[in-house]
Amino acid sequence: MALLKLGMAGEPVKRLQQKLGVAADGQFGPATDAALKAYQKEHGLGVDGIAGPDTFAQMGLHELILLMPGSTGETVKKLQTSLGIAADGQYGAGTAAAVKAFQEKNGLDADGYAGPVTLASMKLFAEITPAVVEASKVTDEVASSSPADAIVSVGKSIWQTVKGIFK
Repeated sequence: MALLKLGMAGEPVKRLQQKLGVAADGQFGPATDAALKAYQKEHGLGVDGIAGPDTFAQMGLHELILLMPGSTGETVKKLQTSLGIAADGQYGAGTAAAVKAFQEKNGLDADGYAGPVTLASMKLFAEITPAVVEASKVTDEVASSSPADAIVSVGKSIWQTVKGIFK
């Protein structure tokens, strides 16, 4: 699932750290955990030290939102409402099927995952602009600085490695 938590590393962690104002080394360690928990408490989010779709939306890190089976929360409810299906906040098989149908209908990569490209097409968040979609893509610099080069291709979502590994 597209979550960031203690022990994780990479470009998404670095972006979270920059937003939190902690050293952006790309390693989710104790300082990032403490800063995230403080942010969550201050903004009325569940204080669990895990950054997921609701935290990303609250922080303005819309380029990191990736909704997939197992995702939960208000962001999922918003997606479900937009799709015209029961909005229980649980991204299950029905939500994945509805997302996939939307993607197929709109000429998108029909994988059932709702990332910035799909969310922008749905006009679900006014904040997801073409610039945000572009920010969600892995650049040459990021791809070449990572040992995941072999599975990350330029122009793919920043979460592509996570999605590709766990499919």
